[in-house]
Amino acid sequence: MRNAKVDTELEQKNLAKLLWQYSMPAIIATVATSVYNIVDRIFIGQIVGPLAISGLTVTLPLMSVATAFGTLVGSGAASITSIRMGEKRHDDALRTLANALMLNVLIGMAISAIGLLFLDEILMLFGASELTLPYARTFMRIIFIGNPLSQLFFSLNTIMRASGYPAKAMWTVLLTMSVNLVLVVLLVYYMHIGIAGAAWATVIGQVVGLVVVLVHFCNRNSHLHFKLFAFRPQWNIVERILAIGMSPFILHACSCIVVALFNWQLKDYGGDYAIGAYGVINTVVNFVTVVVLGLSQGMQPIVGYNFGAGNLNRVMRTLWMTILVGTFITFIGFLCMTFMPRLIARCFTTDEVLSSLIVSGMRLYTIMFSFIGFQVVVSNFFQSIGMPRISIFLSLSRQIVFLMPLLLVLPQKYGLTGIWCSMPVADFLATVVAMVVLRYYYNKLPLENKLKEVPYEDITAY
Repeated sequence: MRNAKVDTELEQKNLAKLLWQYSMPAIIATVATSVYNIVDRIFIGQIVGPLAISGLTVTLPLMSVATAFGTLVGSGAASITSIRMGEKRHDDALRTLANALMLNVLIGMAISAIGLLFLDEILMLFGASELTLPYARTFMRIIFIGNPLSQLFFSLNTIMRASGYPAKAMWTVLLTMSVNLVLVVLLVYYMHIGIAGAAWATVIGQVVGLVVVLVHFCNRNSHLHFKLFAFRPQWNIVERILAIGMSPFILHACSCIVVALFNWQLKDYGGDYAIGAYGVINTVVNFVTVVVLGLSQGMQPIVGYNFGAGNLNRVMRTLWMTILVGTFITFIGFLCMTFMPRLIARCFTTDEVLSSLIVSGMRLYTIMFSFIGFQVVVSNFFQSIGMPRISIFLSLSRQIVFLMPLLLVLPQKYGLTGIWCSMPVADFLATVVAMVVLRYYYNKLPLENKLKEVPYEDITAY
């Protein structure tokens, strides 16, 4: 439940300082998670080889599935616990926490069982070849073994953040990242365990994080902690968790389908090395994108509170500021990936063939990358003001409405170049749709003075 100090802060404090205050923990947490993928690919590419990177890329859809189910439970349970605590229905919040834990374990074990039973078939379906299958199989076997614990960590960490411990949740993520980094260096570089070492580093790091989160929820001094009476399955709570968590689940599931489609097309038109190049490009692009995502998450409480309070001019000033900062971030990313792609490629591999594919693919793939900041911020804006359907529509329009058809059509005429170009074309079209939707709803807002730009003092303060 908010206190008076927080209310006053959100309603009166300088917006630039507020955005910085609320976005930095989210940016640090999202970037820390993204670093997992970058470090794994750098060590695997430099030490194990280019085909290992391709094998790791093949596993991305499976990793997205696991993340989707973790988000399904974590986001839904986090929202419900926050509401119940605000309503001072503490026992119901405890029951939600307990049911989320049990649901995570069941779903995690089911995913692991199915994945381990049909691993080769699933990997071949997602683009593995005879050359890359051994790498992908080795990595995913270990990931699936630890999946129930990993999924539980991400969900409970989300609930811990929502129950009043955002800084602790951030430091827990940083701890898992640090353990992962140390173990990757030790297992892959010094002990030469290869791709299996990277997988064990990921799992062990997340298990360490899970231990911290479990200790937190076992502590009676925590706002929310485990109690035996709450550990009784209740379908109405489970149903509510799944209903609220369905929105981010759908987005992750669609991401899984898109990555799988990329792998299929790349396998047909470019081969194993093209899949590896996509893995590197996708990793670098996501690293920049999650910074904007963290910025947008920092925007959400500011926009949400002021929208509810009727301070619409303050809402729009926050939106424009976040759009400008987000676009600046993606523009810097665009410059780096356009003018320094070979340097980026060299961080991941010394293989000339893979490096050349990364360079050419990255330049085409990121032509419209500057617009990503606008898309992410606008999509999260509608989520923040209680319009999740519009947010989902904007996110799905890019992936499903535009990108998937382009991935099916362009390669038939332009081959590998068509695959790389499908993303910037989809980005452009999705940006146009986001602009039209934002303009439509902006005109409907009863603002006293429609703001065309962010005040100079806000930007300079940020």
